[in-house]
Amino acid sequence: MRVIVAGGGVAGAASAIALRRIGAEVTVYEAYPDPAGPVGSFVSLARNGLRALETLGCAGAVRRAGFEVDRQRMWSASGRLLGDMPRGRPSGDPVRSVTLMRGRLVEELRAAAQRSGARVVTGERLADTATVPGGVRATFAGGRTAEADLLVGADGIWSATRRLLDPAAPEPAYAGFYSASGISAGVPGIAPGTFNMTFGRNGAFIHIAVPDGTVWWAAQVSDPTPPDLDAVDLDAVARLYRHEETPAAVLRATTTWLRPTLNHVLARVPVWHDDRTVLVGDAGHPVGSGQGASMALEDAVVLATALHTAGSVPRALAEYEARRRARIARMVKAAGANRDAKTAGPIGRRVRSLVMPLVFRYGYERATAWLYTQAPGPLPV
Repeated sequence: MRVIVAGGGVAGAASAIALRRIGAEVTVYEAYPDPAGPVGSFVSLARNGLRALETLGCAGAVRRAGFEVDRQRMWSASGRLLGDMPRGRPSGDPVRSVTLMRGRLVEELRAAAQRSGARVVTGERLADTATVPGGVRATFAGGRTAEADLLVGADGIWSATRRLLDPAAPEPAYAGFYSASGISAGVPGIAPGTFNMTFGRNGAFIHIAVPDGTVWWAAQVSDPTPPDLDAVDLDAVARLYRHEETPAAVLRATTTWLRPTLNHVLARVPVWHDDRTVLVGDAGHPVGSGQGASMALEDAVVLATALHTAGSVPRALAEYEARRRARIARMVKAAGANRDAKTAGPIGRRVRSLVMPLVFRYGYERATAWLYTQAPGPLPV
């Protein structure tokens, strides 16, 4: 089977690895030569994402590229501890969540894809598709064409594949907040191996102490109107979090500033595939809530498994959607609640401070068991 993968990020590179495992001939076409692309912040991989990496044979390399995070602590704007729980895993699971820079994750996955025999072509962006006898033809912006039995659209939230598959597909909409991130040094008193999220007056603030002594941070700033990102600088973000003690200290110690990005949401995508084209990762279902990479990794394994067992490409794509739709819908719903908590107004923040300690203490683990305990299934060795 010949496969074209449009997009060489997490979803695309993982799909290439999984598809090579079932014997497919795979070529990945990626617009950006730099594995980090235009995004330079960090990502976290929860237990379900690590299971998928284990299936792909990449868990060890990804762990070495990042660091383990044992705990997750939630804080109010006043510095009150709202919750302390295992990060991205059930409490009895010894496997710790892993955090690393997105570029390093993509770099490791692309390298694994190439070692497996996949071809990776950079500087090519999908522009058009057409059905041909027994397959699909892809045309790229530079004029290159390629034919295959299957086209995997792994080209992110602004997916060209999604629009080509269904011209009536929804487009991304601004989510009501933007993200700024950076790296700080010399911040005392921050426990290593802990993911911290402060629900501040102007949005959520995340910070993690890294083994090298630095602190990685990300500010998710609530703003009903999309700002001019060229006008968003470190001083502007620091003013928004000046009342939250620890976030303010982390921002004052910033040594590296990464370009901010707007956060977007995507309405339910009704068409995930036809007989020869399929969407994976953010192209079909951006979920947010720290699960984007993990869900993309799951997609890759499930798609390859379906193609290995279903007997034909059309049946495999239908099986893939049947296995993924309900889980993704549940994750999107959870992410919406998470997003609402980050953008709550004054009254919502007061209610949140009262309710969250009870939720985290008595209901959190039961509510997340469905997410962390499911395995995507095996692939041929």
